[in-house]
Amino acid sequence: MRVAIAGAGLAGLSCAKYLCDAGHTPVVYEARDVLGGKVAAWQDSDGDWYETGLHIFFGAYRNMRQLFAELDIEDRLQWKSHSMIFNQRDVPGTYSRFEFPDLPAPINGVAAILSNNDMLTWPEKIAFGLGLVPAMLRGQTYVEDCDRYSWSEWLRIHNIPERVNDEVFLAMSKALNFIGPDEISSTVVLTALNRFLQERDGSRMAFLDGNPPQRLCKPLVDYICARGGEVVMERALRGIELHQDGSVAAFRMGGRGDGAQQVQADAYVSALPVDPLKLLLPEPWKQMPYFSKLSGLNGVPVINIHLWFDRKLTEIDHLLFSRSELLSVYADMSNTCKEYADPDRSMLELVFAPAKDWIGKSDSDIVAATMEELKRLFPQHFASEQPAQLRKSIVVKTPLSVYKTVPGCQELRPNQKSPISNFFLAGDYTMQRYLASMEGAVFSGKLCAQAISEGASPGALSPELAGAAAGG
Repeated sequence: MRVAIAGAGLAGLSCAKYLCDAGHTPVVYEARDVLGGKVAAWQDSDGDWYETGLHIFFGAYRNMRQLFAELDIEDRLQWKSHSMIFNQRDVPGTYSRFEFPDLPAPINGVAAILSNNDMLTWPEKIAFGLGLVPAMLRGQTYVEDCDRYSWSEWLRIHNIPERVNDEVFLAMSKALNFIGPDEISSTVVLTALNRFLQERDGSRMAFLDGNPPQRLCKPLVDYICARGGEVVMERALRGIELHQDGSVAAFRMGGRGDGAQQVQADAYVSALPVDPLKLLLPEPWKQMPYFSKLSGLNGVPVINIHLWFDRKLTEIDHLLFSRSELLSVYADMSNTCKEYADPDRSMLELVFAPAKDWIGKSDSDIVAATMEELKRLFPQHFASEQPAQLRKSIVVKTPLSVYKTVPGCQELRPNQKSPISNFFLAGDYTMQRYLASMEGAVFSGKLCAQAISEGASPGALSPELAGAAAGG
């Protein structure tokens, strides 16, 4: 089968990869001149890279790790120590760590929580641990049922002190979906905690060793093209043409400076984010419940900040949870990423979240607010007679990024197979258990390829897709 895929992010590229494995011929169309979608990155005139977001790979990302293995690029993941590091708000410039010992799960996670006495008291630890028992015993069914509640509501229902939210989950919820614990669905946090507590290396983190378009997306493109597929850049989906029976007749594509082009295939995939997809839906489809429910899924604004300094601010080679009102997580990429390494000067990459009140402000205002926060995070470098000097800054704004995971979204998320016989969806917003994440995007692409292959030839799945059918 020839399959047209709109979008060369992780969902579209992984879908194409697994379609190749199943013997199909995918053609991926990307609107921009850069691969990656939400993991896109660009190089400035100095040769420095700046990215859409701060991308972390967890041990729990089994489908992502399988993809790296199948592409033979596992060595491009730079694994860090198995720990979580939080800035201490009451003692500026210091850190509190949750260290996970090399023990089976959930023992290692319990040990990490119990051994940290900086952030939670023993009564708080016990109350929180008891609250997690239903999730651990009943698994994903319980976790899905909790989509009725925000994370703050879930804590109150289980009589867990509000201070637990302030100390730990304000930072964690912003890291998971760029919103606070009063907004985020408890399903999101519980899903992450379940993976972290039930998988020995589930919470261990890795950074990619360089920029995502070249170090992750390019190997996917090479794999696809070597097996007869294509990836076409600067071709945007402008419309979906229909047959009289409502099935897709063609994708109407457009590029820079030229007219529309019709692309015909045996099957069609939207691997676009949910927000642009909603604008492209044909009128006859909009009243179908499958598509009309998409109106409740909306992208969350994200701001990613890159700051280059004249000196080293930290030697920590890891992700850091800022516990700041303005910032979510950050990292010194000169330590964490091989391609960005600099032994003498720091390059901080920071996520500004929640971003809804800042997305419309100037880059200079955002950088100024971030610099004020850095005075708390690194007082030794900004409160001295010779403070660190900012050499350069770049701000990347994404007004509509991953879908906002507020309570009630789970029932709105569509399966990869639509009610239209030859139209399919891939994207982290589609139904899969990893929610709005890189893992979710990759897994959705695999599930989409599986759905297409099952429709073309029932029972004839490649080994990789058979694994996805067995539960991913």
